[in-house]
Amino acid sequence: MRTKLFGVVLAAGLSFGLVAATAGSASAYVVCNAVGDCWHTDHHVQYGRDVRLEYHPDDWYFHRDWDHDRDHHWREYHDGRGYYNNGAWIPR
Repeated sequence: MRTKLFGVVLAAGLSFGLVAATAGSASAYVVCNAVGDCWHTDHHVQYGRDVRLEYHPDDWYFHRDWDHDRDHHWREYHDGRGYYNNGAWIPR
């Protein structure tokens, strides 16, 4: 009986730890600029009036047909702060 109770307590503790580890406060977004370049980011940034960005929830990416979408173009992740403009990364 004692071993069974220990197993239940251990399983509950591991489950709680897993949930706590995956429930962080980090948010992810898909951001697109006015010409349709889109990429992942984890924060909202404003680069001035000349750079218009549109933020979407991260799962917005999975609801797009990127092969047939003529208005949006997926760009790969890029380190550092900046944004895409016509396919070129502009560091800030």
